[in-house]
Amino acid sequence: MIKKEARRLRVGVLGAGPIAQFAHLESCVKARNADLYAICDAAPDLLERMAAYYAPQKTYSDYEAMLADPDLEAVIVATSDTWHVAAAIKALEAGKAVLCEKPLGVSVEEVEQLREVVHRTGRVLQVGHMKRFDPGLEAAKHFIDTRMGQQLALKAWYCDSTHRYTMTDAVQPLPVTSAHQKKPSGNPKADLRRYFMLAHGSHLVDTARFLCGEITEVRARLSERFGAYCWFVETGFANGTLGHLDLTVAVRMDWFEGFQLYGEHGSILAKTYNPWYYKSSDVEIFDEADATTRRVLGADGHFFRRQLEGFAESVLTGAPQRGADVEDGLASVRVMAAIAESVRSDRNVTVAEQKGAV
Repeated sequence: MIKKEARRLRVGVLGAGPIAQFAHLESCVKARNADLYAICDAAPDLLERMAAYYAPQKTYSDYEAMLADPDLEAVIVATSDTWHVAAAIKALEAGKAVLCEKPLGVSVEEVEQLREVVHRTGRVLQVGHMKRFDPGLEAAKHFIDTRMGQQLALKAWYCDSTHRYTMTDAVQPLPVTSAHQKKPSGNPKADLRRYFMLAHGSHLVDTARFLCGEITEVRARLSERFGAYCWFVETGFANGTLGHLDLTVAVRMDWFEGFQLYGEHGSILAKTYNPWYYKSSDVEIFDEADATTRRVLGADGHFFRRQLEGFAESVLTGAPQRGADVEDGLASVRVMAAIAESVRSDRNVTVAEQKGAV
């Protein structure tokens, strides 16, 4: 077990559904510098079962009551996408730090509103782009920042598999559900284009930005056949790098995610696994200086716990944020909205000018 530090962030988790059960509740229990202080959920039976297993100090059925607790220091927002911004704003206004699941919001305007609150309150807000805490991707980023030199081109892909649930159901516990769970007024999956872009495209876009910086323009095409959706997106980066993003849901093969990045003094080839295997990406880093390739083991692949530890470190010590901040979250939503607009209009779209919903 990971040794707990003396000073630990007291965290409350809002929402006790599958993402909280599979990722955040366990992360709070295991994190070296954080504790599961409270769980909040509107479903009493679900709240009771999660509390019995994870043993938080407090449970709440009312979010505002949890936020009023003076001992609570931070909130993980693990709700439906529709409620991310409103829940995050309430927590910030109450003086709490926020780790919000991705995507940060579903429209550019609402995330801009959230950004204003972050700046006004001065509180830490981190977006749950947990792949930034994948040890393989961290090693790739270190090579990029210290040895690669100028970047030439990025090819990145995120291809969900038709077999993903057959495979993940074998390793995950059955999620606990409740008839009393609070649900959005509309069905998030009614528009699958939007749903897949928010759920999966947010990962692909943030990984591209993590590796190569700001995306300035996109040109996207979408193919829909036999129930599958495939986006090919040409991207321009502020640093001059050319990019090609492939988002496909779902391929008739194994989970297929990764990237190739070509640079002045070396290149990187990465294979990323389904996140629920908690396995670090296989990253091969070729260094032109000695014509050798190296690959990190990345033994600690629990990136959900690692992102919480990074978040807690920022809140407790004032250390610079290692994870995605509100600007990253806004940029990701803006890029996804630009991709949707490019598909609709069949033209190049400048990301900085993009408004509206994804």
